[in-house]
Amino acid sequence: MYWRSLPALSSQKASNLVVYQTLKKQLWATLQIEKGVKMQKALALENLISNGIIQREETSMEKEMAGQHREYFHLGDVMYFAKKACEAVAEDEVTRRFSSEELLSWNLLSRTNANFHCVSWQLTVVWIIGILIRYCLLMPFRICLAFFSILLLISANTVVGQFPNGRVKCWLSNQVQMTCAALGIRCLSGLVQFHNRENRPRKGGICVANHTSPVDVLILASDGCYSLVGQVHGGLLGLIQKSCMQTTQHVLFERSEMKDRHLVRKKIREHIEDKAKLPILIFPEGTCVNNTSVMMFKKGSFEVGGTIHPVAIKYDPRFGDAFWNSTKYSMMTYTFNVMTSWAIVCNVWYLPPMVKEEEEDAIHFANRVKAVIAARGGMSILPWDGGLKRKKVKESFKEEQQKKYCRIVTENGSVGNGNVY
Repeated sequence: MYWRSLPALSSQKASNLVVYQTLKKQLWATLQIEKGVKMQKALALENLISNGIIQREETSMEKEMAGQHREYFHLGDVMYFAKKACEAVAEDEVTRRFSSEELLSWNLLSRTNANFHCVSWQLTVVWIIGILIRYCLLMPFRICLAFFSILLLISANTVVGQFPNGRVKCWLSNQVQMTCAALGIRCLSGLVQFHNRENRPRKGGICVANHTSPVDVLILASDGCYSLVGQVHGGLLGLIQKSCMQTTQHVLFERSEMKDRHLVRKKIREHIEDKAKLPILIFPEGTCVNNTSVMMFKKGSFEVGGTIHPVAIKYDPRFGDAFWNSTKYSMMTYTFNVMTSWAIVCNVWYLPPMVKEEEEDAIHFANRVKAVIAARGGMSILPWDGGLKRKKVKESFKEEQQKKYCRIVTENGSVGNGNVY
């Protein structure tokens, strides 16, 4: 009787297979439709941001005033600067780079999109379940793993530091650094995808990357070893620095020495001239930006010579906000927020090495590297200094606009003639 039931079983399996394939195709089609809708929304938002609130053409002062100047100073010229001031206030493209990126969808984190959890009671229940998972399950495990990583880093560096200098010590030091960095990423449930690893920075070079948070260092250190440039600290961070200095040659400065740019530049140049030393990791922006744009690169790291290895880091904010707003959150608060997020997901692109061309100054070289990083990471380019996060606009920027206008007036010969209208 068993052989008689075989056709029925075969037909049932075939039917189940057809249903499975049909459901699979429907799921694939649904995902493609949702993906297309999300892409359309993203493009619409991008166009809205790029076009701005005020529709205007980006023209220089010389071109805009060329058609209205009549070889004398006119009081109506004041309106040009008043208009530019209103446009700058209405479309502040600098300040918004220092706040968290706006999301197209809610990721069940109340600190990124406030009050979304009050839309309906069903959504409130899901949000509460998410809180229990993040705070009661993920956070305790992450804290224990973080303490274990720090203890392992300090103890392992102390042991390896006792070895005589040589290949064995160098290899052990690299393994300790990469292992502890990988554990640090696991503390945040990090998922990092590296691209073009054949372009990874090599010894004697300078690794340059856009800067979003302190997590950038852990991400890059988990895939390669670097020498860091920074200030000498005390406390727990100082203890970690001292343990790392036993095995790796970092470029550290006292607080008073950090203001001496010539001394900093000299030490960096001496480091990269030794091809046996690890590449230096530098973030030329000098501050954390919210990963939607790349701001002005300081020219210091591009004046010392050597090979520049650009790296583009792009985070996915849907699973957690990696940006550190240092003016709003302390390091402890930021660490708590990151550890209670869902995950830190990002992509890292190693770009081909670049060198300064003949007759190219450091500023143009820095802008060329910045443009490559921004293009690969899908970020916009801003000429502004990241120092505006804490400081006022430099007087040199104001003086530059004043000189431009003065040049226009003096070229028309109105200065000294007393022609004021």
